Amino acid sequence: MVKKPELLAPAGSFEKMEMALRYGADAVYMGGKSFGLRAYSNNFDEEEMRKAIKFAHSLNKKVHVTVNIFPHNEDLKDLPDYLRFLADCQADAILVSDFGVFRIARQVVPALPIHVSTQASNTNWSSVLGWEEMGAARVVLARELSLTEISEIRQKVKVELEAFVHGAMCISYSGRCLMSNYFTGRDSNRGECAQPCRWKYNIVEEKRPNQYFPVEEDERGTYIFNSKDLCLLRHIPALVEAGLDSLKIEGRMKSVHYVASVVKVYREAIDSYTVSPKDFKVLPKWEEELEKVSHREYTTGFYFNKTTADDQIYGSSSYTQTHDFVGLVRSYDEKTGIAVVEQRNNMKVGQEIEIAQPGEENFVQMITAMRDEAGQKIDTAPHPQQIITMPMIKPVQPFAMLRRKGKAYE
Repeated sequence: MVKKPELLAPAGSFEKMEMALRYGADAVYMGGKSFGLRAYSNNFDEEEMRKAIKFAHSLNKKVHVTVNIFPHNEDLKDLPDYLRFLADCQADAILVSDFGVFRIARQVVPALPIHVSTQASNTNWSSVLGWEEMGAARVVLARELSLTEISEIRQKVKVELEAFVHGAMCISYSGRCLMSNYFTGRDSNRGECAQPCRWKYNIVEEKRPNQYFPVEEDERGTYIFNSKDLCLLRHIPALVEAGLDSLKIEGRMKSVHYVASVVKVYREAIDSYTVSPKDFKVLPKWEEELEKVSHREYTTGFYFNKTTADDQIYGSSSYTQTHDFVGLVRSYDEKTGIAVVEQRNNMKVGQEIEIAQPGEENFVQMITAMRDEAGQKIDTAPHPQQIITMPMIKPVQPFAMLRRKGKAYE
């Protein structure tokens, strides 16, 4: 029987965590207010962290907490107390990049499982085995590995192996970038990356400081560090057969709509493969779903070939998506067929919308009527997070998402 890998999703906020778990993630990874590499996501304070872990455990799901900065001396002062707090919260694992953090964690909270981050740049079986021998429970492999190399590592180690399978790619080696440090003074390795890899660049010659030369002949300049997004949906069988224990989705800075939609696709694909490996096929609806969320063009990264210019986007740093997220169902009355919806984008009577929800097929309907909280009929819902009611042609559940085609795709 095929071993089903864990589906691990990002949780940049409590709402994103809840959506990820409800749409099918087995576990989520999240950061506290300190010691993580996503300082500009909402993250979790201590009360929220306790609440989040308790909620995940109520669903028999797991929480991995990022403690993956590359700390300087000053950062270590509060680390032991924070690690004790995470252990007291019953976090299922911590994710670390730095050996110093690993060492302190082993001393202070020896029973708390440690996962070694992709930023530790484990590109060979010997380094992975070294972490295993020191007590790591899991190693997140470097993004620069091929599937063949992953398979060889699996044969030589017993520790759990995790790898990214979907989401944004970083131009720097295993995510360890210094561009943000030099350009903005924000330390990317301590959680404050300004994402200069997405900026537009030109060449300046030393003796001609006022002349800017585009790297390619294009009046817009060129985005020479701008990678395509990773997508390995079509390669679920190969990922499982290579022996990966956890398939990881990138995106703690991404939207609720992104997290839920991507998780739902990979949940269905993983389940389909593990139930009947010989009959597995990538369904068109899965690929269509991944086009509906905000993303750059897709690539398979380093998994099958060395990357080339085809894995970069030189003309723009913009994202694309076919659909806009417009509402989130809060409750539904089966007797009346009326849903209470929280507005997330402008909605109007007469618009065609699509409804996506956990464990169900998507369906399409028209918005035939809307009422505000006072029960008054309205033709449009323009106010952010406005609460409205509307009739649905099929039953919906809380956390169902409403979306409509973007203007360019109507």
